[in-house]
Amino acid sequence: MASDASPLQQTVVQIADDHLILGHRLSQWCGHAPMLEEDLSMPNMALDLIGQSRSLYTYAAEIEGLGRTEDDFAYLRSDREYTNCLLVERGNKDFAYTMLRQLYFAAFMQPFWQGVLAGTDKTLQGIAGKAVKEITYHIRHAGEWVVRMGDGTEESARRLQAAIEDLHPYTEELFLVDDARAACIDAGVLPSGESLRQPWTDTINAVFTQALVEVPEITYPMVGGRVGKHSEEFGFLLAELQYMQRAYPNSQW
Repeated sequence: MASDASPLQQTVVQIADDHLILGHRLSQWCGHAPMLEEDLSMPNMALDLIGQSRSLYTYAAEIEGLGRTEDDFAYLRSDREYTNCLLVERGNKDFAYTMLRQLYFAAFMQPFWQGVLAGTDKTLQGIAGKAVKEITYHIRHAGEWVVRMGDGTEESARRLQAAIEDLHPYTEELFLVDDARAACIDAGVLPSGESLRQPWTDTINAVFTQALVEVPEITYPMVGGRVGKHSEEFGFLLAELQYMQRAYPNSQW
C-alpha cells in the first residue's frame, strides 16, 4: 500500500485482505473435506469471502483512482504489502482447527458488518448488506461443528482443545485499531474495535459453553499481520494464490 493512500483506502484493503486470505484457506479444503456435505459447504463459504474481497478491492481501486483493479491488489503485491490479521493465514491443520478459525473470524465480522450498515459510507453499506447475511450462516455452520467436536468423542474434543490453545492468542489482533482505521471510525464509517468485543465474546462464550470447553486467557497476543509481518506459511499461501497471474501475466479465460 502506498504511503500516501487515504485512511479509507488503507482500511478497505485491510478488510479485503482478511477475506481473500481466509477464503483461499477455506478453498484448500475442496476435494479434501471429511464428508461430501462439507466438500460443498466450505468452498461455498470461501466463495462468499472471496466475493466480499472482490467488492472491497474494487472500491479501494476506485478510491485510489489510478486505474488499478481488484486483480492488482490480489495478485501483484508482495507479502509485506498485505495487512490481513495473522488469524486468517494460519494453516488448515485439521477440520477442528478450520472450523474454530472460521468461528472466531465470523463472530467478529457479524457485528462489524452490522456496524458498517449503520455507518456513513454508501458503498460499504451495500457490501455489508449482503455480507452480514452470509457471515451469519458462517457462524451457525462453524459454531455447530465446534459444539459437535467439543461434546463429541475423546479424539474430537482433544483436537478442538488443541486448536483453541493454538488459535485463541491470534484473536486479539481482530480488535486492533491503527491510525487509518481510527480515522474511519471517527468519520462514522466503521464501528469501533472495542464496540465489537462484547458481541464477539458473547458469541464465543455461547458456543464454547455448549461445546464444554472454556475460553482461555490471552497472555501473549499474536500480532503483526496488520503491519505486514506475516508467518512463514503465508509465503507458501501467497505463492500458490499468485502463481497463475505471475506465471502468465494478463492471461484471460
